Amino acid sequence: MVTEQQTRAPQLVGTITELRRLVRERRAAGASVAFVPTMGALHDGHLALVRRARELGELVVVSIFVNPLQFGPSEDLDRYPRTLDADVAALAGEGVELVFAPAVSEMYPAGPSSTRVVAGAVGALYEGASRPGHFDGMLTVVAKLLNIVAPDVAVFGQKDAQQVFLVRRMVRDLDLPLAIEVVPTVRERDGLALSSRNRFLGETERRTALVLSEALQAAADASADGVDEALAEAVAAFGDHDGAELDYFVIVDPETFLPVAADASGPALALVAARVGATRLIDNRALELG
Repeated sequence: MVTEQQTRAPQLVGTITELRRLVRERRAAGASVAFVPTMGALHDGHLALVRRARELGELVVVSIFVNPLQFGPSEDLDRYPRTLDADVAALAGEGVELVFAPAVSEMYPAGPSSTRVVAGAVGALYEGASRPGHFDGMLTVVAKLLNIVAPDVAVFGQKDAQQVFLVRRMVRDLDLPLAIEVVPTVRERDGLALSSRNRFLGETERRTALVLSEALQAAADASADGVDEALAEAVAAFGDHDGAELDYFVIVDPETFLPVAADASGPALALVAARVGATRLIDNRALELG
């Protein structure tokens, strides 16, 4: 049964004070709160998170905020797509009551915050090695958003696996009173993981980008033969795609997010990052090592 709330556009909120007031009112009426933090440029992957949030809470809050703290000086902060009107339209009919879309000056009124959440050693690996400071900025804004919204549950996507690991660890380490729900990666029919950055790919680049999922599949197919074979097959997949520049392919322990030993067996997670043209893409896949 479709409710009235699921058919109307969400309320757009720009200030912390107003959002807290609205959430407080709904809580007083007995509603549980589910939260989906995003940077906008919404696609079907984001909407899958929203639909899961709607299953978990009576009040669904989505934030849309391009966080400058997680972009380095040479990264694409200005290039990152900002499509607020289209995002709000996409959320209409999805059961979202509130969209929190603050200005940078609302989130950081005195400029970039001096107090930061530090991601630690894992935050300096993989994506953190390619994007120094990225995860400190990400965790800082997520901590702020969780404090502002105060949800019962926050929903994230598995595509950003390192982010998910670090957010879960932050919530545990800081005893934050909420649950973290993770939704599997949403893919195109041909296997390409949905990403806001896919819109920057030309037709040829879009085909080339399939190498990320192909490399993950190659690793999965070879995983019964051990870590070295899985890594070798994954890297070899990039040899068929001149337009893709591999940044890293690594197999990690899901519990520690550190690289597995050469003789490891059991559950593992393969992570890949590559640049296709001017666009940097990431993906991941669970493995069972033999």
